[in-house]
Amino acid sequence: MAEINVTPFVDVMLVLLIIFMVAAPLLTVGVPVELPKTAANALPGATEEPLTVTVTAAGEVQIQTTSVPRNELVGRLRAIAAERSSDRVYLRADGSVRYETVMQVMGALNAGGFSDVALVTDTGGPTLDAPDG
Repeated sequence: MAEINVTPFVDVMLVLLIIFMVAAPLLTVGVPVELPKTAANALPGATEEPLTVTVTAAGEVQIQTTSVPRNELVGRLRAIAAERSSDRVYLRADGSVRYETVMQVMGALNAGGFSDVALVTDTGGPTLDAPDG
């Protein structure tokens, strides 16, 4: 009587699961910014690779990991929008960047063809619903 022992198979699958769980966060865009903290929940995932625009603490604008001069930002965004099926873009901005700079980049995103702008923050920030004590 021949039986298949599934224990080694399950062990290998669990090890692979752990490896992918550890490696998945490392696959995101690696531009170091100090994101502001909010109490907002995460957005649902998308089907294609998310497009990320980052504003660093120095005010430099990057699409994914490529630095882009501000005067070329709209043109590059239009070229990217023409190739994508989704008009969602994730905007990451360092917490020390001026509000005016973030709004200018958001305006460029809209002019570049992206009307669904998601602002990326870190979780664990104030909820602003607790009374002062």
